[in-house]
Amino acid sequence: MSDLIYQSQKPDPSLSGFVESSWMLDNPSENKEVILLPDGRIDLLFSQSLKEPFHIVLLGIGTHPEQVVIAEKTKIFAVSFNLIAAEYILHQSISDLLNNAKILPSDFWNFTIDDLNDFEKFCEKISVKIKEELSTQKIDERKLKLFDLIYSLKGSLTVKELSEKVIWSERQINRYFNQQFGISLKSYLGILRFRASFQHIKDGKLFPEENFSDQSHFIKEIKKLSGFLPKELSQNQNDRFIQFSVLPKK
Repeated sequence: MSDLIYQSQKPDPSLSGFVESSWMLDNPSENKEVILLPDGRIDLLFSQSLKEPFHIVLLGIGTHPEQVVIAEKTKIFAVSFNLIAAEYILHQSISDLLNNAKILPSDFWNFTIDDLNDFEKFCEKISVKIKEELSTQKIDERKLKLFDLIYSLKGSLTVKELSEKVIWSERQINRYFNQQFGISLKSYLGILRFRASFQHIKDGKLFPEENFSDQSHFIKEIKKLSGFLPKELSQNQNDRFIQFSVLPKK
């Protein structure tokens, strides 16, 4: 993984509730095998490689580790969205994309292979497009507040606590999550706690620093979502384990 080139950019502050980041990944050499870990984001990928023409793919939420090969001479420009973007930017349910992906039309949002030449210009173009999509939307304030709490607190609140804070019943929230994203809110909060914990684990901190009930619960959840024990994850040789939305810069 050491010769992979990756870079990320935070969104315009006005889009921070909807967009996690824009990022690029360039593999200038041979195939790279990695284990992709759940991170709770929706990824919109624009890519090309030696063997694949320019194509656009939408990735739904992942709930388990996936072994993937980043093919030689692959270039990916992408946007990692927060879940609320599915409804207000992508205008679709992604429940059928749980642990799945779909190829979008090759002219989606008027992007072409030429947009993979300059990452800064790509970020500017994607920002303009996202603002256009949002400009005609009336956003539900409860949903804005719900997702702000979910992300700012890294999944540490319970469904009951979130329900009380946004004045939206647990039953209605879970119906919304299952219909829109194909996953319960409780399960999604677990993914966000795992994501936050992965950062600690990479630093060699093998005890829970997020909202886990105890050490055994922490180990069980980490193993369920990554396929490995915390100690194994901490020995991350050559960035074998990655999360697309939080790739370290090089």
